[in-house]
Parts: sequence; C-alpha cells; structure tokens
Amino acid sequence: MRIKETVTCLIEEAIANHASDMFFLVRGQEMLVNSRTITGINEQAKFTLNEGKEIINYLKYGAQMDIAEHRRPQVGALTYDYQDEKYYLRLSSVGDFAGCESLVLRIIYQVQAGQYFLPEQIEQLKSLTKRRGLVVTSGPTGSGKTTTMYKLAQAVGQKQMVMTIEDPVEIHQPAFLQTQVNDEAEISYARLLEAALRHRPDILIIGEIRNAQTARLAVDAALSGHLVFATVHAKSTLQTISRLESLQINQNELSNCLTAVSYQRLLPTKTGFSCLLDIASGQVLQDSIRQRQRGNFVSWADNLMKLKQRGEISTPIYEQFQEG
Repeated sequence: MRIKETVTCLIEEAIANHASDMFFLVRGQEMLVNSRTITGINEQAKFTLNEGKEIINYLKYGAQMDIAEHRRPQVGALTYDYQDEKYYLRLSSVGDFAGCESLVLRIIYQVQAGQYFLPEQIEQLKSLTKRRGLVVTSGPTGSGKTTTMYKLAQAVGQKQMVMTIEDPVEIHQPAFLQTQVNDEAEISYARLLEAALRHRPDILIIGEIRNAQTARLAVDAALSGHLVFATVHAKSTLQTISRLESLQINQNELSNCLTAVSYQRLLPTKTGFSCLLDIASGQVLQDSIRQRQRGNFVSWADNLMKLKQRGEISTPIYEQFQEG
C-alpha cells in the first residue's frame, strides 16, 4: 500500500464532503477511518491494523509529532493544498486504555468574503471592533470560528501589530506574530501573554478559551485596553455569556470587557457551504449579561427564515438548524 497516495485520497474525499473531522480509531484488528459531516459521523474507510498504524505515523510525521510516542497526548498541525485552495489540518493523538493509538484530524476551511450568507454581519463585527475590548466567537467544532476571527483581525488590523496565542496555531498568517503553547518547553498561555504585552500588540488573538486560566487572560488583556479576539465552544449566542461565567468571570467584568459575542454555523447550500452568524452587542448584550436566565439567540430564527424564503437553504436544512 502506498501510504502517501492513501492519505491523499482520504483527505481529499473528506474535503469533498466538507467533513470537519476525521477519526482514525482501532476496532479489534482493524483501523476505522470515520468522518464528521453535517449529517453526522460516517465510516469513510477501513484498513488492517498495521496499515492503520502506518497511516497515523505518516500523518504524525508530517505534523512534526513524535512518531515514537503512542500513549501520551500530542498535537500537531500542517497545511494541505488541494484544487488551488489551502486547508489547515489540526491533529491530536492519544493512546487508549489498551495502548492503542487513535488520531483525530480536524480540517479548517478558508471562508472567503462571498461565503457569508449575510455579509453585513461581518461588517457589523468590524464596526464593533473600534470599541476594542473582547470579541468572542462561539459555535461547535467545524463551524469556522477561527477563520472568522482571523478574517476580522486581518480586516481591522492593517498597519497594526497583531499577535496570536494559540494551542496550536491553526492558520498560518505571515502578517501576524503567531505564538504557540508548548507545555514540554514550559511555554504556557500565561508566559506567552506576558511576552505579548511586552510586544505591545494592537490586536491580540487568544485561540480557544478552554479553561478558567485562558478566560482570565483574555478578560485581563481586554480590560487593559487591547482588542482581543477569542473563540469558545457554546451552544448559542447568549449562552456564550453563561459559558464565560462558568469559567469564573463575573458579571461586572463581562459588562466592562465584552464588546460582542457571536455564534456561527456553516450551512450547506446548492453550491457548497456558507456561514450564518448571530451577533449580540450594545444594549442587548448588556441586558443579557445582567439576566440570571438567558435566552439563546438574537436574530438567528429570523435570518434562517429569510434564507429559506430566498431559496438559499432547503427546508430540511432550515428545520435542522433552527436551534443553532
């Protein structure tokens, strides 16, 4: 079996189906390759255990991961060129209780200007960044959060210093100063933030807010006068506020640092995929911060109905995404 050709076919098939993730999992004496698309997780291919190990090692090597380590968690990243487009692949490996290694490969798609259903939503976010503070983009895995965050920073950060703190770097942008967490080298989020503030960036990108420490760093940077972009996993626009509260950020801090929160999904169209956002800012955002019980969306339902009426999405897609 030619490993390079096999991996190429697997990745390009996943891209053609607009899969957000590929899962390389041991099942008995076989290696299954599953992919996650908008319809759920489906089996993509099946290999012998030895073939599967070769595939994983090939991918790990390309992502500059330790191919001799099969138990401890590792992360890596690489870029993939296909049909004149650049895709960013983020890899994560770990061994299970039986010592069998698994690998997850996330595919990050470039979202071009024409791939937003409502381009005025991006313009709204660009306008809001003039207030500085913290702008949080939420949504599930594969919804294009990182791409939107980079698009905003690129649009409003011309002739400005843009610095990123990520784990790992997902999108390579030569115009930005990009830094990456490295636990083995004791390069933590905290240390990188100290370095970031000494570099005096105008715009700071703090990848994914995963824990209380990362949330605290993002809020402190915003409160100190920086424009901060960050992503978080949340089920809806206004529940992004609740997610930040669960990470030990109090309402007073949120009221003073949050400029906007948004939620987004990639929806299939007749010609591909486009991004729909839902944005909370201004008085709507401030009122929601003070509420004990929050709703979910600001204008998601109305915009989804608008897309259906214009024929940009089908009725089944409209029904599937009513809850975000």
